[in-house]
Amino acid sequence: MSNFTIKPCPPGSLPDVKLIGSRLFGDGRGTFGEVFKASAFRDGGMAFQPVQQNRSFSLPRFTLRGLHFQRPPHAQAKLVRCLSGAIFDVAVDLRQGSPSYGTWVSARLEPGGDQLFVPRGYAHGFCTLLPETIVEYLVDAEYHADSDGGVAWDDPEIAVDWPAAPDRVVLSDKDGRQPTLAALGQVFVYEPQEGEPA
Repeated sequence: MSNFTIKPCPPGSLPDVKLIGSRLFGDGRGTFGEVFKASAFRDGGMAFQPVQQNRSFSLPRFTLRGLHFQRPPHAQAKLVRCLSGAIFDVAVDLRQGSPSYGTWVSARLEPGGDQLFVPRGYAHGFCTLLPETIVEYLVDAEYHADSDGGVAWDDPEIAVDWPAAPDRVVLSDKDGRQPTLAALGQVFVYEPQEGEPA
C-alpha cells in the first residue's frame, strides 16, 4: 500500500496537474510522513526527479508570486508545499495547441496537507492567505536566469480568480510587468500523450 494519494486538481480539469497527499503517522510525539518518493511518482505516471529545493518566506498576507516558468531547454516541473501559513496555489497551461491552453486550476495548500505537482509547460504562482507564510518546492531543473519567464498575474484572458482584490495584492516589480498571454508568444508546445486527442 502506497503512503501517497495522487489525484487530478481539480478532478477533470487539467489532468496533468496533480494533488499529492501523503499519509501521516502520529503518536504522542507528533507526526511523521513522506514528502517525496521517486517510485510513487513513477507509479503515478510522473517522471519527476528533483535536483533543486527552493523556499520562500512572505511576510504580508496577499503576497502574490507568479505566474512563473522556465523556458526550454531548462523547463521545470515543480512539487509545491506549504510549511506555514496558507496559499492559494495556481497552475496555468501554457502549451500552445493544448485543448486547455490558458486554462488555470488552483488548490489551497496548508501545512501538513496536500502538495501540488505542476508539470513542465505550465506557469505557476501563488497568493498567500495568511501572514508569515513559508512555501517550499522541489524542481527537476536548476534555476537558469536566462530562461526565467512569466505571464501577467492579472491577464484577463487567463482570468485567475485570485483571493484578493488587485489593490490589496503585494507584488514584486518584476511580477508587476510580466507580459500577457497574447504577448508572450509560443513557449511550450502541446504534445498529446497516447490516447489523447491530437
